[in-house]
Amino acid sequence: MAVISIDRVSRLFDDAQRGNSVIALDEVSIEVARNDFLCLLGPSGCGKSTLLNMIAGFDHPSKGVVSVGGRAIAKPGADRGVVFQQANLMPWLPVWENVAFHLQMTGVKKAERRERAQRFIEMVGLRGFENHFPSELSGGMNQRVGIARALLMNPAVILMDEPFGALDEQTKMDMHGELVRIWRESGSTIVFVTHGIDEALSLGTHVAVMSARPGRIRELMAIDLDRPRDPTSRQFNDYKRHVLHLLRPEDAKERMGAVKLKAA
Repeated sequence: MAVISIDRVSRLFDDAQRGNSVIALDEVSIEVARNDFLCLLGPSGCGKSTLLNMIAGFDHPSKGVVSVGGRAIAKPGADRGVVFQQANLMPWLPVWENVAFHLQMTGVKKAERRERAQRFIEMVGLRGFENHFPSELSGGMNQRVGIARALLMNPAVILMDEPFGALDEQTKMDMHGELVRIWRESGSTIVFVTHGIDEALSLGTHVAVMSARPGRIRELMAIDLDRPRDPTSRQFNDYKRHVLHLLRPEDAKERMGAVKLKAA
């Protein structure tokens, strides 16, 4: 059975100013198996984050059903950890207390919180920074804290909304390698939103290529590449060319086809 099931999901937003509705997602269906790393790839405004928010329970379909573990999603839950575009850390708390914040809210004593947080601090490569504050860390390190915080909840699913978008290219590549390692060690299922083709192909076991609004799944691709992945390899660039073809607007494809026919 799929860990995540998205069954014919549509999402409409009312535009009160113009007196109509905007279709963000249209009849989206996809299944994600345990320990998959699914990348949702598409242009800005295609509904990637909306779909992620519905899996998280922050938003709900206008039509269709989103399920995790066989149960329809009605609200956020501990079975789904979320890593946002910004780490959203508490600046007045050191790393270990940010990681263990959920435990504090549920009344777990300090010694146990610190012990349980330490495992995930080490998993994300932040040993030695337990007592540092967010302002003392780089952007990439703060995102590692956010990942550790999500992992500590022991979720079946981790949802990531462009978590490396603000990082420089070198740091982003380093974080890709770290995230793949963490994913393997944790055994979690990850859904990762991105508009970067190289990022999706570097990370995903599967890539769902979405159309421009209204968002639809154009193709769900299984990525059969060895890790670590080489973005200069022929196989990688074969996938990239195919994705670029899928992302090309339909009207542009039709115009190109007409030009070719006319030239012939």
